[in-house]
Order: sequence, then structure tokens, then C-alpha cells
Amino acid sequence: MDYKKYTLKNGLRVVLIPMKDMTTATTFTIVGTGSRYENEKENGLAHFLEHMFFKGTKKRLDAMKIARELDTLGAKYNAYTGQTQTAYFAKVSSEKILDAMDVMHDLYLNATLEAEEIKKESGTIVQEINMYEDMPSSNVHNEFEKLLYGEKHPLGRPILGSKKNVLNFKRKDFVEYLERCYSAKNTVVVVAGNFPQSKVIAKIEEDFGSMESGEKPICKLFKKTQNKPNLLIKQKKTDQTHLLLGVHTPGYLDKNKYAISILTSILGGGMSSRLFSEVREKRGLAYNIRAMSDFHKDTGSFIVQAGVEHENLEKVIKIVLKEMKDIVKNGVTEEEFKRVKSGFAGRISFGYETSDDIAQRFGAQEVMRDEIILPEELLKRINKVSRAQIKKIAEQIFVNDGLNLAIIGPHKNNEESLQKILKL
Repeated sequence: MDYKKYTLKNGLRVVLIPMKDMTTATTFTIVGTGSRYENEKENGLAHFLEHMFFKGTKKRLDAMKIARELDTLGAKYNAYTGQTQTAYFAKVSSEKILDAMDVMHDLYLNATLEAEEIKKESGTIVQEINMYEDMPSSNVHNEFEKLLYGEKHPLGRPILGSKKNVLNFKRKDFVEYLERCYSAKNTVVVVAGNFPQSKVIAKIEEDFGSMESGEKPICKLFKKTQNKPNLLIKQKKTDQTHLLLGVHTPGYLDKNKYAISILTSILGGGMSSRLFSEVREKRGLAYNIRAMSDFHKDTGSFIVQAGVEHENLEKVIKIVLKEMKDIVKNGVTEEEFKRVKSGFAGRISFGYETSDDIAQRFGAQEVMRDEIILPEELLKRINKVSRAQIKKIAEQIFVNDGLNLAIIGPHKNNEESLQKILKL
């Protein structure tokens, strides 16, 4: 897959991925900031700002004007805020890409951030917070990260922020955050698909050329201090108990990242994984159980998530811990090792099927790492992983002083018994 990378005089990076066989093109603007770059009083500001970009510019005065213009283009458009990046994108038929860029660049560079709109949107975001509070399968992630990183660290705070913060943000808060984090050096503009390359690069230079260079913001690093298994129970009347059980891992710069990814797939990456087989197929204890890994530059996590009947909670926890212990003791089998590594080729290709998938993957890599790893190189790195390496990293991360369990459900009287079984 060929791509071209440019850097404007102000430091803004541009990545173009031309694909002549496609009928669509995507414009994707990503900035290297998110909730990890907020202090406690700012928590929720990055996400709120993402909403405000769609509320009006000097050229497009209100949200309805913006929405109508993008809808008329037939665009698939949205934005998202994470812990370390925020992105804005629109996917259109190829001949409309310059029109889509005009809208999306305007939002990114020229949002008016009117005080009246901030006040109105705060109510919308409070409802968004309420919505996720009523979704324990989603909310349990916030509880787990609170346990894993601590509420004093930005990674331990929710991306949406607190209702109190959201209702108290003023226009000056947004302006100060923009000046600190939204700089040319911290921004990457990606265009992928079928598009006129010379016109697209000229449009980017015209729109972004005068953006302030600025500097990349600095985030607070994480240092693990945990010395025993941690348990958090959020008491709530639910039909299911929702749990996340996981451990600390190294970050994405560590040599073991790909071994952790394979380990994750072996334990809970699909319907043939160990946990799906043991928990669902053999015992019928959960509809779904899965394992995930999440990486930051300086830290990461391996997580198992499930929703279970209240009375089956301890059974499921014991099974998960048993499988972790088994890999530490015996490693992984040759059969599951080969099967999972073979499956990575297909899963990687799924992420490069459409112009928006490609733009997102290239943009996220460039803004966070200053490096783009192509699918074939990614596969090479995965194929270099050995069974011995997987066993070794399991021995390092599946330890008591890294073990964390977050639960949402009616279990206020079960803390003592749960703490007893929470050990590796």
C-alpha cells in the first residue's frame, strides 16, 4: 500500500493514501490530545470541545447549516475523543472530497465556541453521561480504569468527564485548551481513497498553512505502584453482573506488544478462544466473554470482560484466573499458537478495506508514533513472535501485584469472598 507524507512549514503533517480503484474518499483530521492531557478541573473538556466544533463557524453559522451541507454531500461524518487523540472525519463519493474537506477544515480551524451554544450543549453531554451510566457493560470500563490507574491520574478519569465539570465549563476554558493542544505540530491531516492529489494538497496548504505551529502538549506519565490485587465493586441493581478483570502491561513501544496481542487472542479473541470455550460453550455461564489489550506509550492493560448471572460471578472469575495460571505454567499449545497467528492476517486486512478505515489507521499511527506501520510489516512483526516469548510475557504480567477486578452489580456483601479468590 503506497502513501505519501508531507510536512508543511508550520509542522503540520499530511498523509495521502491514493487508491484509484475506490469510489470514495475520506478526509480525516486528527490531533494528539484527549482526556489524558486534561487536569482534574478540565476533565471532560476535550470531549466537549469535539461537540462544539460542529456548532458553528463564522462561515457556517450553526449546527443545522453544517449538518445540511454534509448531508447534501451524502457524507458519512463524525468525530471521536479518546484518551490520547481526537479526530474529525467525513467520507464521501470521490468527486465530492474537496467539498467535504472545505467543511471539515472549517470546523477544525474556525469554530466560534459561542457561550450560548456551550450552555445548551452541556445539557446534551450530561444526558450522554447518564446514558452510559445506564449501560453497565460500557460503564464498567470507566470503573476498571479508575482502579487500574487511580483517579488522580488522567488515565483513571472518564473521557466524558463529570457532570459538575461539564456544567461549569466556560468559553475561556475551551480557548485555553485549544491554544495549548490544537497546534499544527500536533495535527495530522489524512486523505485516503480516490482523489485528485494536486488539488487536495493545495487545499490543505491553503486551509492549514497559517495555523500556529505551537508545540505538542506533554502528558503525565504513569508509574505503577500497585502491590496487591485490587477490587472495586460498584453497587447497582442490574439483571447481569458486569466484570472487567485485568492486569498492567508494558506500552506499545515495548518489544512484547505483539506477544501480548497474540496472548490476548488465544485467551479471549474469538469463538475458538480458551475463555469462550470454557465459559460459554462448556458451561453456559455467559453469552459473551472476550479479552482485549490496550496500549499507551508508557503503559497498557490486558483485560477480560464478561456479563454473567449474579450467582455465577465467582465461578467465572475462577475460570479466568485458572486459564491465566495455566499459560504461566505450561505456555500455549502449538495448535492454538498457529491458529491465532494465521487468523491475524485476515483480521489485519479487514482494517484496510475502506477509505475511512485506512485514513483512521494511518492517522492514528502518525499522530501518536510519528511512524506508519504498513499491514505487511505488521504481519512480519507478529510472525516473529515465539511460543516461548508468549509464556515469558505471561509470567511477567499475570502477577498478583498487577491484578485488578472491577464489578458492577448487586454485590455489596460479597467483597470479602471475592477478595479471597482474587489471586494468581
